[in-house]
Amino acid sequence: MVQEIKDYVNKLLGKNQQFDELLAKGDISGVIEKMKSHKDEAFKALEEYNTKTHLVMARPKKIRKNKKGERTGDQEVWRLPISYQQYINEIALVFLYGQPVKWSQSSEGTDEAYQAFLKRVKDLRFNAKIREAKRFAGSETESAMLFRVFRNDEGSADCQIRVLANSKNDEIYTKFDQYENLAAFAWGYYVKEGEDTTYHFDLYTAKTNYYCTKRALGWDVMKEVNLIGKIPVIYFRQKTEWDGSAPLTNRIEAITSKSADTNDYFADPIAVLNADVIKNLPDKDDDGKLLITNSQNGVDEAARYLTWDSAPQSKKDEIELLNKYIMQMTFTPDITTESLKSVSQLSAKALKTVMMLGVIKAQKSKESHDELLDRTASLLKAIIGNVLDVSLKSQCDALVVEHEYQEPFGDDITDAIANIVKSVESGILSQETAVSLNPLVKDPVTELERIQGEKEQAVQQQMDIFRGEREDNREDEERDAE
Repeated sequence: MVQEIKDYVNKLLGKNQQFDELLAKGDISGVIEKMKSHKDEAFKALEEYNTKTHLVMARPKKIRKNKKGERTGDQEVWRLPISYQQYINEIALVFLYGQPVKWSQSSEGTDEAYQAFLKRVKDLRFNAKIREAKRFAGSETESAMLFRVFRNDEGSADCQIRVLANSKNDEIYTKFDQYENLAAFAWGYYVKEGEDTTYHFDLYTAKTNYYCTKRALGWDVMKEVNLIGKIPVIYFRQKTEWDGSAPLTNRIEAITSKSADTNDYFADPIAVLNADVIKNLPDKDDDGKLLITNSQNGVDEAARYLTWDSAPQSKKDEIELLNKYIMQMTFTPDITTESLKSVSQLSAKALKTVMMLGVIKAQKSKESHDELLDRTASLLKAIIGNVLDVSLKSQCDALVVEHEYQEPFGDDITDAIANIVKSVESGILSQETAVSLNPLVKDPVTELERIQGEKEQAVQQQMDIFRGEREDNREDEERDAE
């Protein structure tokens, strides 16, 4: 109690308590204040992302009045939100992680560790998890992949990935040092315990993990040595994929909604009738309908239809211009049914040129995602060598894993294989490298073993044939000698 009063006085006096000191004393509330949260930015982004909270949804009803100007009720108006944000986010995701990340080994003597690495990538469903995390980051400005190490039902060490996001009711806290390195990461969440809901705050550092539970009189803190030796989190942070285009999308939604209201009024023909025509209107089901009028100004003046041919051209032009600006501003290819018809017969190389906006945006995103993937490889190696299989620790420490992004629409395999064959024939490429570059080969090591086995088998067959021919010749010679 005395320490709490002292801490409170220090805060009033403006004294800055260090993060590690607060953590050591178990002052988790003070720790939370020292960490950074982007929750407000995330929920603001989600308001733009979710069509139900678009600005156009706040359009008020139209007031209905009679001829005397008296209010008689409200008239519903159209509210038509357009999911530009979701479209832009999904296209950005496809161009970056539409195809799985390709991993490769550039170290020697680490084959066992590399195979364990690839197996863990598959078991963790890493490709699906990173797409999920990227989708959340693009729509909320942040997300995270938490690597949880635990003992499975068989008692063996195991690992799984949980994707954290504000829209999943996860609270994300970070602390970076002056060199922009992640010094601490925390995850706040609520758990239903019986009829009560308890708040949990899990904080991870490179050396220690802190599992904190908020109680009525303070915090229960459980410390645990971080066996991995690294913060088990890959943190995603970015601007929304549609950043800066909100005013343009709001304008398109407003125009579209108002045009829908106008269509309700004028799209169907309106009958304009002379007074004496109304008296002689035929019934709807009468055969051979005949309209008799005493008008002296001609039938056209007595009864005609008021029609609205089309919407003003200026509205169409504005919508097209706004759509163009939105796509260009967000570096998003305008993929429509009509545009796909023209590119259906193009090669992968030509298709890449047509979709250049998406390619440019993906290249820009790779500046930050290269670092994330490098950290993922480093983290997975630490998890394998320090926890899951310590017998591979030395190999994991020496293992060098590189990554490569794959084309979202696939590579032109025919051209790639032809270039590989030419390079091998000209002597500038080894067979081993050729196999590793072959897009049809999923496991270069196994494929090389198969190729070597087939060669040895072919040599053995040739030797058997040669041996058989020699024996036949010997028998012929012996018969001739007799």
